[in-house]
Amino acid sequence: MVTRAAAAAGGVGVTAGAVVLAEVLTRLARTGPGPVEAVAETFIDFTPGWLKELAIDLFGTRDKLALGVGIAVVMLALAVVAGLEERRRRWSGAGVVVVLGVVAAAATAYRPDGGLLATWPVLACAVIGALVLAAVLAPPEPLDAARAMAERRTLDRRSLLKGAGLLTAGTLVGAGVARVTTAGRAPAAAPLTLPAPAATAPPVPAGADLKIPGVAPYRTPNADFYRIDTAFVLPRVDAATWQLRVHGLVDQEVVLNLDELLAQPLTQAWVTLCCVSNEVGGDLVSNALWLGLPVRDVLRRAGPRAGADMVLSRSVDGFTASTPLAVLTDERNALLAVGMNGTQLPPEHGYPVRLVVPGLYGYVSATKWVSELKVTRFADETAYWTDRGWSAHGPVKISSRIDVPRGRRQLAPGDLVVAGVAWAQHTGIAGVEVRVDGGAWQSAELADEVSVDTWRQWVWHWAADAGEHALEVRATGRDGTVQTGERAGVVPDGATGWHRVDVRVG
Repeated sequence: MVTRAAAAAGGVGVTAGAVVLAEVLTRLARTGPGPVEAVAETFIDFTPGWLKELAIDLFGTRDKLALGVGIAVVMLALAVVAGLEERRRRWSGAGVVVVLGVVAAAATAYRPDGGLLATWPVLACAVIGALVLAAVLAPPEPLDAARAMAERRTLDRRSLLKGAGLLTAGTLVGAGVARVTTAGRAPAAAPLTLPAPAATAPPVPAGADLKIPGVAPYRTPNADFYRIDTAFVLPRVDAATWQLRVHGLVDQEVVLNLDELLAQPLTQAWVTLCCVSNEVGGDLVSNALWLGLPVRDVLRRAGPRAGADMVLSRSVDGFTASTPLAVLTDERNALLAVGMNGTQLPPEHGYPVRLVVPGLYGYVSATKWVSELKVTRFADETAYWTDRGWSAHGPVKISSRIDVPRGRRQLAPGDLVVAGVAWAQHTGIAGVEVRVDGGAWQSAELADEVSVDTWRQWVWHWAADAGEHALEVRATGRDGTVQTGERAGVVPDGATGWHRVDVRVG
């Protein structure tokens, strides 16, 4: 009788081998996403809002890595169950492998880059895995001495099957670790030659960045720019075949390839982007210099019809966002961006083309890997996150953050620097105030303004006394809006409240 440990190891090895084989066949046949990717992407699609927010709260921008680890752990546990079940009763563990294959095949069929025809590698490998598991863990039949020599070949074949199954355990470790650690990593992107902008951004004055240690710099480096999206594995977009289709309620359909887009007069603009999942005081907000074609130019060519009030943008991986048509056709720098901080877009930020829209949260505007703009109506169409209970309109709310000092720090009494950033995209920041222990609000000094579409640094000097203190900050926009102190969560249209930092002086 096979031991429990050997049965568990056999289940892990055979299941891993089936998964790896399915991944290899999928890549070779180019039928669509591999089983792990398909399951992960489908899980993300069906994740309820509360669980999404919990994942972001716990893991931040490492949420995809956490999901990859979680999938690996679940697969490992089910593989162990398959081995133990097959040891207990013939074909029962093989059935577990088949069920896993069917689930992965269903996820593959559901994906926009998959479909029914893309399921054959997964289903075939699930059947192969089930047969191998049954062979590896088949209970030995009693043999008398007279039959032992005659059955020697069968025993040898069974030993070989066991060895082959267990050998794939090493493949599981290597492939699983590789898949988990590379989840969300950038695939190779063909280099683009970006043209000089026809309209350049205003120069950044020296006073726009106070260069206070610990305060977010005015320009966020690409490597530090926050990343929140629904892609478990980054889409691999071929710039040579990429196209943007503009259709729907328009006078004429417009199709642009990348060469045609790059040949248009491009605009350079500083724009701060903010995720709707950013909690009060959170870091899911960043600022960059973008290069792109104004969306209004493309929409003007298409000619939106009367009654249209929304543009449904679609990514190559099926993600959609619903953006008010008026926001994409007014004077703001809403761009089909191809450049970020002087370089082409990194794959994780939407290579080769993405949407950048000042003043709106990313879930209704900042579609990465964009491939389609459909002019339509809010009454007729919904988008990825609005289908999941989020507001259809997502204007960024005025907000401010204390970057220094950090909370729960022991500080020396005397003159201390309190500083951070504030933002009110497409409105601009007119003032920032700080108060201590619920006292009177004190005006902070503002860094120079570059654009109303970007954040603004601020600093306040505090004569700190010994003791426990609570620092709070609020901002005022150029339109007179004062940031509310009423606390609200991120659902359905962004968090509100004053950022508070508790410190100890003395």
